[in-house]
Amino acid sequence: MTDPRAAKDAARAQARARRDSLNDDRLRAFAAEALRERFLEKLVLPGLIPDGPVAGYWPLGSELDVRPLLLHLKAVGRSVALPVSGPRGQALAFRDWDPAQPLAAGRYGIHEPGADRPELVPAVLLVPMLAFDRSGHRLGYGAGYYDRTLDALRAIRPVLAVGTAFAAQELDAVPHGAHDERLDWILTERETLRFTH
Repeated sequence: MTDPRAAKDAARAQARARRDSLNDDRLRAFAAEALRERFLEKLVLPGLIPDGPVAGYWPLGSELDVRPLLLHLKAVGRSVALPVSGPRGQALAFRDWDPAQPLAAGRYGIHEPGADRPELVPAVLLVPMLAFDRSGHRLGYGAGYYDRTLDALRAIRPVLAVGTAFAAQELDAVPHGAHDERLDWILTERETLRFTH
């Protein structure tokens, strides 16, 4: 019998190498703009996203950059938040992001709003990942932050979980367990995937 943890670790190594290989700056800039347009066309214009804050993330390493989308949402008056990671094993908190304010270096060196920014509870959560499949499963980094966060948010209110990735990050099947939260949407620079649970 295959050890689920070993299967995930192997898939993570493969997925990280695949994503890291996408190091063409033009491809990255194109993907960021394509994702922004896709989100606006497929989710915002048809009215498929709920009212309330949109939580994004500051890209780490080779993650797809969602900042063009976040800046657009902020410019049209939407509340935008960035995650603040606490101790391992806990859900993420989110603070209001003001692009004019400096960011602090948080856990793992990720940029995040300072403690003076108000906390927000997102209605839409943009979720980074290492890999995804066509059933709405994602492969994260192994700390469980986003799974715990989605579980906690979904216990309070409906939240739309939108995975963001390069199309090349797709796997045939992502190893997953009972505690792995599925996504509602996945957006890449090439397509939009919607899932019903």
